[in-house]
Amino acid sequence: MFQTAPPPDRPRRLPLVLGALLLAATAGAARAEPRKVILDDDGFSLAQWLVIKAPETQVLGVATVSGDVWQKEATANALRGVEIAGRPDIPVVPGATDPLLNSEALTERWESLYGKLVWKGAWMKHWVEPTTQALPPYHGPDVVPDLPLGNPVKQPSAERAADFMIRMVHRYPGQVSIIETGPFTNLALAQRLDPAFAGLAKELVYMGGSLNPRQTRTDAVAAQFAREFVNSPRREFNIRFDPEAASIVLRAPWRHIVMVPADPATDTELTPDLIKRLGAADTPVAHALRTRPAGFPLWDEIATLVWLDPSLIVKKTELFIDANSQFGPGYGDILSWTPGYEPGLGERKNIVVQKVDVPRLEAEMTTLVARPQPPVSGRPLP
Repeated sequence: MFQTAPPPDRPRRLPLVLGALLLAATAGAARAEPRKVILDDDGFSLAQWLVIKAPETQVLGVATVSGDVWQKEATANALRGVEIAGRPDIPVVPGATDPLLNSEALTERWESLYGKLVWKGAWMKHWVEPTTQALPPYHGPDVVPDLPLGNPVKQPSAERAADFMIRMVHRYPGQVSIIETGPFTNLALAQRLDPAFAGLAKELVYMGGSLNPRQTRTDAVAAQFAREFVNSPRREFNIRFDPEAASIVLRAPWRHIVMVPADPATDTELTPDLIKRLGAADTPVAHALRTRPAGFPLWDEIATLVWLDPSLIVKKTELFIDANSQFGPGYGDILSWTPGYEPGLGERKNIVVQKVDVPRLEAEMTTLVARPQPPVSGRPLP
């Protein structure tokens, strides 16, 4: 029986068409895959809400560490924060209570030798000079005061933060970004427990350190925060609270590191007008922000937003970065080198954010706060 032969080019066209369809499907799946991230902080604030509410983002967990407040209080804030965001499915994982070596007593000894620190976080008992910023109540590590936005119902994870982060980077090798907006203690513990930890992560983005900040805002509120670096421009709280941890982390073999120092935050402020714009939306996060105190620079918000949208960066550079862990007048200060000048003792190259587009930054904050949160049903838990 004779059959009509197909046109000569049909056998060649069919694989090409199928290949194109397969590539298109693969590209679509890749675009739909959410960016995986772990948030590590010494509290919970607008910065974390921005990431939770962002599209195409999967927050694997929120880790907590002592810094501005003790870890247990930071954990309570994070638990309440994910509740307000409508995301009680996100694990809140408690981390380190104390720095690796630094302590309240050691900090007081350092101050007796080298002068008073502007901010000591959980160890802060009084201001050295008058300030418009309220003094948080001083208490021990096991005390958790009632939270202004209500106490959480959700319970923290039973897992330790360092173990959680190690488990996540092994589960999703090369896919997990870590945004650090507190002291580096949890990250240092993870790296010491598992030397493969940093290399398995996709990247580290951190708010910490300062290089040569210049106060650009002239209003009195912003000037309050210039005191921390006006005489000691290399000192910043997140690094100074646990310098040994910072040095361990900054020498770890990360694939990619983005540093957000205090420098670009000098152009920013959470003004009453910005709070009004953020609070105008009819979302639980917007409602919560209406009571937030004004006047703070947008330190952590810059870190989370440049991770979400790197095009917000208008000026950057590349430097090798480390932290001074020698107990002396420069304890906790940032060390930096232009490529080629570093000592070669494990320092890693950082992309250093120097300046951001502030109007766009504020606009993106407003858009994310107003964004309705999609339902959580069907989301896989870590």
